[in-house]
Amino acid sequence: MATVVPPVTQDSTGSKGPTAMVFMNMGGPATTDEVGDFLSRLFADADLIPLGPLQSYLGPLISRRRTPKIKRQYADIGGGSPIRKWSEYQASEMCKLLDKTNPETAPHKPYVAFRYAKPLTEDMYLQLLEDGFGKGRGGRAVAFTQYPQYSCSTTGSSLNELWKLRQRLESPRRNQNLSAAEAEGSIKWSVIDRWPTHPGLVEAFAENITKTLETYPEDIRDSVVLLYSAHSLPMSVVNRGDPYPAEVAATVWAVQQRLGHRNAYRLCWQSQVGPSAWLGAQTSDTVKNFVKKGQKDLILIPIAFTSDHIETLFEIDQEVIHEADQLGAEGRTRRAESLNGSPTFIKALADLAGSHLRNDEVCSRQMGLRCPGCKSERCLEQKRFFMGQGVQANAAVTL
Repeated sequence: MATVVPPVTQDSTGSKGPTAMVFMNMGGPATTDEVGDFLSRLFADADLIPLGPLQSYLGPLISRRRTPKIKRQYADIGGGSPIRKWSEYQASEMCKLLDKTNPETAPHKPYVAFRYAKPLTEDMYLQLLEDGFGKGRGGRAVAFTQYPQYSCSTTGSSLNELWKLRQRLESPRRNQNLSAAEAEGSIKWSVIDRWPTHPGLVEAFAENITKTLETYPEDIRDSVVLLYSAHSLPMSVVNRGDPYPAEVAATVWAVQQRLGHRNAYRLCWQSQVGPSAWLGAQTSDTVKNFVKKGQKDLILIPIAFTSDHIETLFEIDQEVIHEADQLGAEGRTRRAESLNGSPTFIKALADLAGSHLRNDEVCSRQMGLRCPGCKSERCLEQKRFFMGQGVQANAAVTL
């Protein structure tokens, strides 16, 4: 008689554990040798950078042309992106807290899934299967986006990739090698798809801004202008109704409320790529214009990033702030520290995930609403799948 493998959900630690906590992010090359592959994947993704019907031709062309320049930039920040280090640390520390606050779903196992760099989403999914999730053994996994503000270009793209892999690896319609038992005992997914105004996130940002404000003389502290900077989006994405600009603005407003509105502020946008129209004003232009007008006391705040990577360490630190100093900022234009290993931030992650698990949530209500101008069938099917994983199966999905 064949040995019966007990479901992975039957664990001695918790009645509903173990639980896989999967941190999803864009990722970054860990070494300069990985830059080419990273850019190739990035420019091939029409969800992130829509290049139209010539995407398959233009994507590789742009990535090849940009590789030497981007390699030099990564060399200038130490030879690679620290985003994997910080993501693995944040996920691990969060899971330690969850084991204490949510013992019924323990042990909580940390995983990282990057969209364009190692560990890729496919690597993560195969590791889940190897670790005892799925393949007839069931188990729960939470896709926890590390983009606090939802965009079809970021969270949406990551979830599309996760859904595609789930269909390939665990759907009997796509994988005819699956037995009936394996198909029945596939991984049960839920999604933390956005969290722009979570109190812990707001507190973590406010702490880092306050620390930077305290580096200025007290008599001028209230006159420092706060410049919140987020990765920009092509206007074609904005105009179809992507929620990202509104959710970034919501984060900014919540942080300003927490700070008591003592400082004037603006929201600006960085990292535009290519000649098409992108959401502005651009961060670099904004800083230059302020400094030229005599407003040198500026704090740049990476409001849509949860850890350091090339957009903070090179684009802001080595380009924007360097240009400001060349224009006469005299070191008075500075950047607030990224969230990185902030205990307040990690506690916020655990609070958010803990509530999600305790309430047996599937996803947010917003998850089921497509952009008004969305025509992607893949997006529709992805949303239907994740919403259909639990009690929100009957929630409305815009067609």
